[in-house]
Amino acid sequence: MNPNRKLHDLGQSLWLDNITRDLLNSGTLKRYIDELSVTGLTSNPTIFDNAIRNSTTYDADISGKGVLGQIGGGPVLRTGTGRSDQGR
Repeated sequence: MNPNRKLHDLGQSLWLDNITRDLLNSGTLKRYIDELSVTGLTSNPTIFDNAIRNSTTYDADISGKGVLGQIGGGPVLRTGTGRSDQGR
């Protein structure tokens, strides 16, 4: 049994502090869950900002969205889900 599974069985949770679309779309997250017993995900504005600035993954979703205003120096974008997300 791998060490992560042993920790999981003892009640410990392994979380990733990094959510990206590539992680979801590539199947890597599923592999992490299946093979490494990952049980949670979290992120923060800095990680999300880095994902937007340093890849083209989110360009299609961001382009064409109306800028609603500013929060914390970055534009607030209307997303397809109807909620507002901060992006830069």
